[in-house]
Amino acid sequence: MEPDAETLLEVPISAIEHYSYCPRQCALIHVEQVFEENVFTIRGRLAHERVEQGKETLASGMRVLRDVPLWSERLGLRGKADVIEMRPQGPYPVEYKVGKRHGMHADLQLCAQALCLEEMLETAVTRGAIFYHALRHRHEVVFDRELRRRTAEVTVAIRAMLGHPRLPSARNDARCSNCSLINACMPKVLGEPARLRGLQGALFHRWPVTEVDD
Repeated sequence: MEPDAETLLEVPISAIEHYSYCPRQCALIHVEQVFEENVFTIRGRLAHERVEQGKETLASGMRVLRDVPLWSERLGLRGKADVIEMRPQGPYPVEYKVGKRHGMHADLQLCAQALCLEEMLETAVTRGAIFYHALRHRHEVVFDRELRRRTAEVTVAIRAMLGHPRLPSARNDARCSNCSLINACMPKVLGEPARLRGLQGALFHRWPVTEVDD
C-alpha cells in the first residue's frame, strides 16, 4: 500500500541523478546545501540558460515547451523539465547535459520527469531523450518497467536521507576527480580511514609540557 501523498517528504527531481551518481554528493547538495562551481557546472548552467530561452516554440509544426514545472503527488516529486516536445504519440521529455554519457544516472532523472508528466497529463509517456552537448547527440531512453522501478527505488532512498539527514561515507574513487564538491567532500582524506586516523592523531597530539622557571 502506497503512503498518503500528503505525508511524503518532497524530493527534488534533480536529486535523483545526484544520488545515483554518488549518495554523498546528493547529501552535500540537498542536505548540507553545499554548492561549488567548476568548469563542468559552469558549462552546464550556461547550456541550460540557452535551452530555457523562450517558453514555447514550434518546430516542424510540433509544440516545444521549455523550462516546464513538474510534480507528482503520488511519488512526492518536484522539479522542472528542460524541454518537452508535444508529439502526436505523446509528450517526449528532453534533458540537456553538457558532458558525455556516464552510466544511467541521467536516465533515472529523465524517467522521473516522465512519471510526473504521466500523472499531470493522465497520458502514457514511453520515451524521452538526453541531449549531450559534448557529442551533439541525443540518446533515446525507453521508460520500461525496470527503469521505472529503479527510479521509484532511488526516490524512496533520497526521501529517507532527507528525513534522517546523515552524510554517507566518502568513497574516493574515479568519480571524485570531476566533482565540483571535491574540496567540501575531502574524499582523499575521509575515504582512507588509516590516513584519517593518522591526521586525527597528529591534530590531537599531546605536546610535552616544559617547565618555566619562576
